[in-house]
Amino acid sequence: MRMMLALLTLVALPLQAEVVVFPAPQPAGRELVVYSSLDSPLARPLVEAFQTVRPDIAVRYVDLLTGEIAQRVTDETDAGQPTADLVFSSAMDVTVKLANDGYAREARVAAAAVWPDWAAWRSMVFALTFEPGVIVYHRPSFPNGPPDTRAALMDWLDTAPKGVIGTYDISRSAVGYLYLMRDMEHFADLWPLVRAMGRAGVQTYPTSQDVIDGVNSGKLHLGYNVLGSYAADQAARLPNIGLVLPRDYVVVISRVALVPRAAANPELGEAFLAFLMSRDGQTVLAERLRLPAVSLEVRGKDSAAAMQEALGAKLRPVAVSPGLLAYLDAASRAQVLAQWNAALEGSE
Repeated sequence: MRMMLALLTLVALPLQAEVVVFPAPQPAGRELVVYSSLDSPLARPLVEAFQTVRPDIAVRYVDLLTGEIAQRVTDETDAGQPTADLVFSSAMDVTVKLANDGYAREARVAAAAVWPDWAAWRSMVFALTFEPGVIVYHRPSFPNGPPDTRAALMDWLDTAPKGVIGTYDISRSAVGYLYLMRDMEHFADLWPLVRAMGRAGVQTYPTSQDVIDGVNSGKLHLGYNVLGSYAADQAARLPNIGLVLPRDYVVVISRVALVPRAAANPELGEAFLAFLMSRDGQTVLAERLRLPAVSLEVRGKDSAAAMQEALGAKLRPVAVSPGLLAYLDAASRAQVLAQWNAALEGSE
């Protein structure tokens, strides 16, 4: 019944967007506006769970690309107009920049007092998910298991058939670029690994799903640095897909949220943020959306708590901090992309 009530509306806006309106179960004339990069069908269980707690609130859910979210918030704020009440984005760096540039406000959320230090900045930006980069592999191609460290991956690449490894095209994937930047910090032999990928005829793709589809079909035998939340969901359903957490170290990224400074209804943004950070909200993220939760109260094999127990210091979560802004520097990005392309082409 709730699904039937949700009204899907395609709206001609300055930036392309899909807008889904979830009417309040108990109409009271209040509407929460969310700008989010999470696809609206995936967000439905989260919004509807929130509305069981706050049935007086309608939710206008605006599904945008990460860059469009930041552009819209800055443009609307600079024009003196109200903007979204909450931003929920997979672009950690871009969202932290919004806050650093003065486009966010402090959020008064009880759970902030117990949130991990790495997962929040200035009571403005909060990490809500815990998503590792994993190795995805084609099970029939690895009867004895896949390489599970970067050194083992390099050894495998020396004898692998041409064109059967896939990873992100870092020029088109913000997630792929972020994973690579963290690899640069944690793995001394990163560029020899990239050169080995190039010699093996690596296939690059803009999304996790492209890599996973290639592995499922057998076109690819292995995908490197794939977003674990997507991979785990499909590995549970598709017998050809396996995944491993690298045993040397695991980079973890997060989807983050903030309440904009120019929010029309900041108290509603805080209410939704409080729900997302609550045990109930984190459980919905983990169990219904398959997005591992940050909260250590939420258990389960794919939770942050379980990963910390199993891997300890090998987990390397990306901290929510201004350090992320270095990844947005245009000159540095151009240099990294040039080095990446040269390594893949063997001309480095």
